[in-house]
Amino acid sequence: MNLSAGHMSTQTAGILMMLAVALCACRKEAVPEGMLYAQPREQMPALSTKDVSTLISDSGVTRYRIETPLWEFYDKAEPPYQEFPYGIYLEQFDEQLEVKASLKADYGHYNETEQIWFLRGNVHALNRKGEQFDSPRMFWSQKTHRVYSDTIIHITRETSIISGVGFDSNEEMSKYTILHPTGVFPIDEE
Repeated sequence: MNLSAGHMSTQTAGILMMLAVALCACRKEAVPEGMLYAQPREQMPALSTKDVSTLISDSGVTRYRIETPLWEFYDKAEPPYQEFPYGIYLEQFDEQLEVKASLKADYGHYNETEQIWFLRGNVHALNRKGEQFDSPRMFWSQKTHRVYSDTIIHITRETSIISGVGFDSNEEMSKYTILHPTGVFPIDEE
């Protein structure tokens, strides 16, 4: 192929023209600083996982099972948190891998710094005794090993239903105090 000045084959000219068009089409436009993301990085999840069913262990012992349609990690938020926007189901195991408690909610939020779970929307918890706790909102502090609420609570037991506003409990929900109780209690006539 002779590429001397003034002499170029039609095929070579065509290839050079396609290369020039391709280079122009691939040119990267300058993006103004701060416009790379539609949202600040703190508001974007670092990880989004769908249809999760996982076991969590502590010191080599399986402690929890979590199921959720969507689990998001916000590692750059202050404080960092995990969110379960479409609900969460959690089981807590004892050393023999028997379920000792379960928890279900329409929405979950875990503050990693404070180690506090915030659960809302049809929150249902079941303790080892078979007592069911129902509330629109519940908190669980892993630091203090407490479960508590500042709103309506219904506790269904084998022989009674206790209702009230606000409660405070240990992590296993076996020892609890209802702050403003109401309810129907059976009385043994003997």
